[in-house]
Order: sequence, then structure tokens, then C-alpha cells
Amino acid sequence: MTVSIPTLETKRLILRGPEPDDYPDFKATFTSYRARFMGGPLNAYESWMLYAAEIGHWQIRGYGMWMIHDKATDETYGMAGGWKPAKWPEQELAWVIWPDAAGKGYALEAVDAARRYFYSQLGWDGAVSYIDPKNLDSIRLAERLGAVKDKSAQTIDGNDAVYRHPSPAQLDGSQLAHGIEMEIGHYADPLFKPKGWALD
Repeated sequence: MTVSIPTLETKRLILRGPEPDDYPDFKATFTSYRARFMGGPLNAYESWMLYAAEIGHWQIRGYGMWMIHDKATDETYGMAGGWKPAKWPEQELAWVIWPDAAGKGYALEAVDAARRYFYSQLGWDGAVSYIDPKNLDSIRLAERLGAVKDKSAQTIDGNDAVYRHPSPAQLDGSQLAHGIEMEIGHYADPLFKPKGWALD
């Protein structure tokens, strides 16, 4: 049976399932230095195999990673969604942003939408993110989403840090949820010009 991948829409973005036409951007990122915290850089064959896995994950698990598209231009900015390969300890919220799109809040907006979908539509009671301890941008993003380092959680291979996301009950109507909504609103404001380090 073929799984129908839902489409999610946010203030600035449309999240759609990965398509063959999206592969060149994926390959450019995963064969670059940007992929150093995600098992890369990969060679062309490894990149192709991973992209095939992104598509197949939807069919095997019933959820997966969406491609992040600009609502106005349809340009792709990266991927965000759920990920749980074989032997993964827990279901993960994961993301990757293309280098040119970093620092504009796209990851925050996309991962927030994905998490809300998994919680409300698929009944997830929580999730984790497995992050390389040197990947400070992803750690900052996880913390902005309310995730907290869980030192007692099982890691993938002992070299990753586990950040546990708040449960649906902890998020519902919370100050954190309101703060995330406000931050996304700031990034969507054309007059908002963040300074300093890229935040995602």
C-alpha cells in the first residue's frame, strides 16, 4: 500500500514529501562540509542512497521528512520531519537546512509544524532529536523548541547527545508554545533583520 504524504502549510512555508526533482539540492548539501554533523560529507552514491531512504521511510513508517518549500517562490530550503531507521532507539524530530537558507528561521517554523502534526494527527506522546555535541546551531534550535538534554536516554552510537522534546501536554497552551509562535512571526516580518550568529 502506498502512503499518501500530507502537505503542511505555515506562515511562509509549504512542507511536501520529497520528490525526484528535489534531489540536486539534497545532494549538494550532503556531499558538502555542511553534512559533517550528519555522517557526511557523503559521496554521490551514498547521497543517492540516503535520499532514496528519505522517500522509502514514508512507506515503511507512515511518516518521514518533508521537503521545505517557500510558499511564494517554491524554492527549497531543506528538510524537516520524523526519522526512525532500524535500531533507532526512539522516534526523532530531525532537520537539515541548505547552507544558503540558514539563519532565517525556516528550520524553527518547519520543525514546529512537523511536531504539531505528529502530536495532533499521529498521536505521538513525545520525540527526541539526536544531535552531534559539536553541532551548536542544531542544539540552539532544539532548545528554542523546548527540548532538554536527556543524559539518561539511549543514544544511537554513544557519540550523539539526546534532546527530549516537551510532550503534547507540556506544550498545550504553554508560554513556550506562545514564544515559538512569536519568534516565527518575527522571522516572517520583512522588517525583521536578525543580527549575529545564524540560529538554524
